[in-house]
Amino acid sequence: MIYIMRSDPAASCNAPRCALRHAGEGRLPVAACVWSGEKTLMHHALVHAMRAAGLVALGIAAGCGPAQPARPSTSQAAGSVSQLQTAVLLPAAPAAGSPRYEADRQVFRATRALQGTPRWSQAQHDVEYATPVLLDDFSCAMGVKLDASQLPQLTALVDQASTAADASTAPAKKANQRQRPFLIDQGATCQPTDQLAKSFDYPSGHATRGWAVGLVLTELAPDRASDLLLRSRAFADSRVVCGVHNLSAVEAGAVNGAAVVAALHADAAFQQQLAAARQELAAYRKTAPSNAGPQCSAEHALIAPTPY
Repeated sequence: MIYIMRSDPAASCNAPRCALRHAGEGRLPVAACVWSGEKTLMHHALVHAMRAAGLVALGIAAGCGPAQPARPSTSQAAGSVSQLQTAVLLPAAPAAGSPRYEADRQVFRATRALQGTPRWSQAQHDVEYATPVLLDDFSCAMGVKLDASQLPQLTALVDQASTAADASTAPAKKANQRQRPFLIDQGATCQPTDQLAKSFDYPSGHATRGWAVGLVLTELAPDRASDLLLRSRAFADSRVVCGVHNLSAVEAGAVNGAAVVAALHADAAFQQQLAAARQELAAYRKTAPSNAGPQCSAEHALIAPTPY
């Protein structure tokens, strides 16, 4: 699992923990990816991603104000996301015959046994990721039903994050040209593959979007962080269960989603939308009834175990 860690928001930009000061040293005190307690290539990928974002995102994420009081223009900020060099910041897709490649194949074959189970049904549900559906999917994690029709500011924010996430995957997919798992080994998939067979595996667009949206929602409701990020992980895991992405592709999607959110923080329009959505959601949560109950408990029990 990936954990996103932040430094003390009260720390000044001149403090030793400030990202702007340490970025050149290859360290990332603001956000680090940890796998089994150790830094991996994901950590270094985020360093490069946030450098590509002009380091402005790092300063904001750490609670450090920008050196200049002027906020970036929307066009500059949009450029910071579009200029993320995902083909460079992400580790290369596993080469044929390598241990990681064979591990991907083993996971694909083993998870075909999930066909017909509740986890398979969840993966089928997670295929659809339009904003209203995606918001509803995070309802249990948020503790209240997220109704897009009642939350226009939040809906607009998720639209922004999703659009940026989707656009970010194309360069890396083109550079790696990794085949999807069902084209390498035979096995059932939870959705039709006619169109998917024409696109590449690495990184996963679903995983990128799921992690980007989960991270943004966590900023708005940090008290629900564990549940929200678990739902992001489960959304990505569903692509492995479905048989349409390799495990390495959804891991890369997690890094990619974090990089997109870091870059978006340099966007003045995104910052404004984030503030509006935070205010709207805070008011909504005060009056919306809790959705805690058997259905959400069952969802948590289903998605908490790793399916591979």
